[in-house]
Amino acid sequence: MLLPALIILAMLLLRLLVGELRHLGSTHQQWLFLRNRAALIAGAVAFVLTAGAGWVVAKTGVLLWAVLIGLLVAFIADRLSKAETPTRPSGQ
Repeated sequence: MLLPALIILAMLLLRLLVGELRHLGSTHQQWLFLRNRAALIAGAVAFVLTAGAGWVVAKTGVLLWAVLIGLLVAFIADRLSKAETPTRPSGQ
């Protein structure tokens, strides 16, 4: 049960490494979502719900999946909040 989650985690880390090698500083930009309070709350809720529901079936095997799901939800929530924020024209 943990092997697929570990493979996904390794793929995400490789993606970060390759992105950092191509564009220095891109990893820092990718992890800025951890400073968005609303995104972190959404990720924490997803983590708790996944871990709680999965605990009945898989016990500790679900925790890595819950962490991955929580991070993904927080990342998406951060991107959506940035997309909804209107930008003001300069000079106003």
